[in-house]
Amino acid sequence: MESDQKTMYELVGGDELLRELVDRFYDLMDLEQGFAALRAMHPPSLEGSRDKLYHFLSGWTGGPDLYTPRYGNAFLRARHLPFSIGSNERDQWLTCMLMAMRDMGFSEDKQDILLNAFFRTADWMRNKAD
Repeated sequence: MESDQKTMYELVGGDELLRELVDRFYDLMDLEQGFAALRAMHPPSLEGSRDKLYHFLSGWTGGPDLYTPRYGNAFLRARHLPFSIGSNERDQWLTCMLMAMRDMGFSEDKQDILLNAFFRTADWMRNKAD
């Protein structure tokens, strides 16, 4: 796989598949009891969260910057400071995303590349001691 020549956006499969990945991620978060702590950090309706993550990931993965024109600078860590995020919440987020990638049939190579990138950001979001 020539992943170093592709953006993560291309690796995911572009806009349509990125949206599908985000939707599957939130479907799993809403359905699976193992993600209860993660789900509790979100509003009752996940529609706004779905849109924000999709818009953010589009630019973050190397695709079109859809987030900034709608919401301004991401200030990702600052926007998450109101939530208590430790290793458990980080790991729930990562596991949910991994399950979404597997459900969509991503190859193990793609999963590894994307999960590694997601881990670095998710780990940076931690703001409480374990």
